Amino acid sequence: MTQRLTPGTAALLVIPPLLWAGNAVTGRLVHDLIPPITLNFIRWVLAFFILLPLAYNVLRKDSLLWPHWRRYALLGLLGIGLYNALQYMALQTSTPINVTLVGSSMPVWMLAVGALFFGATVTRRQLLGALLSMCGVLLVLSRGEWSQLLAFRLVPGDVFMLLATISWAFYSWLLSRTSEPARIRGDWAAFLMAQMVFGLAWSGSFAGVEWAMGHTHIAWGWPLIAALAFIAVGPAVLAYRCWGVGVERAGPAVAGFFVNLTPLFAGILSAAFLGETPQLFHGVAFALIVGGIVVSSRR
Repeated sequence: MTQRLTPGTAALLVIPPLLWAGNAVTGRLVHDLIPPITLNFIRWVLAFFILLPLAYNVLRKDSLLWPHWRRYALLGLLGIGLYNALQYMALQTSTPINVTLVGSSMPVWMLAVGALFFGATVTRRQLLGALLSMCGVLLVLSRGEWSQLLAFRLVPGDVFMLLATISWAFYSWLLSRTSEPARIRGDWAAFLMAQMVFGLAWSGSFAGVEWAMGHTHIAWGWPLIAALAFIAVGPAVLAYRCWGVGVERAGPAVAGFFVNLTPLFAGILSAAFLGETPQLFHGVAFALIVGGIVVSSRR
């Protein structure tokens, strides 16, 4: 049952967008150094070994994972095999602004997937919250000048990001449908490891197809190693941990609004690394996004 949004739950749901903003920036920085699907596969291989000391019991033959393998295989496909691979593919041909703009449709897809496939009821507050949050996102992406949005054009990368967003919406709703034993569900490392076992199989298969198509160039060096270390620890392990707990507490529909903080954090990170001074529209956008979250989560 969905609980009221508490400060603790809100904090959990803020951490993933911050790490995902860093993930998008990092993915764009290394897009010439490594193929996108291979990047996703190596990321999860590293995350697997990070979690192994905490959740090695999941891999045993008598583990409670195997009777529920179909559920974990689906979660692994949507959350590990597809989402980030599609996002990294999007960053090959699309600009970060376009990718973030397409990703900002997450609340809409959360509500649509919930209503169409999971019997969820969409309230007026949720619709109003979606409108407020997306206005805030558009304000950030247009840099306070709405005329800039008229130049927006879809490219193949934007389509990949749209598919990634839909994949994540299904993944989040499936997270809220608890069917696994409490022993796994209550242990975050075991729960993520159970998904990762199958996610690695999916992402490894997709990477094999990528290499079969001739995309095998990897420019090893400290920039790529540092990028892999960050995306394996932060956006992979920590973000998935916080997102899973946040979705369980607040529900997928409310959690989806927090994804709209990602472009705002991306703008802040750009300001930090590029020396750009924050503008008034950043504050206005933040108020709109947070307002949408508050409105949608109120009973």
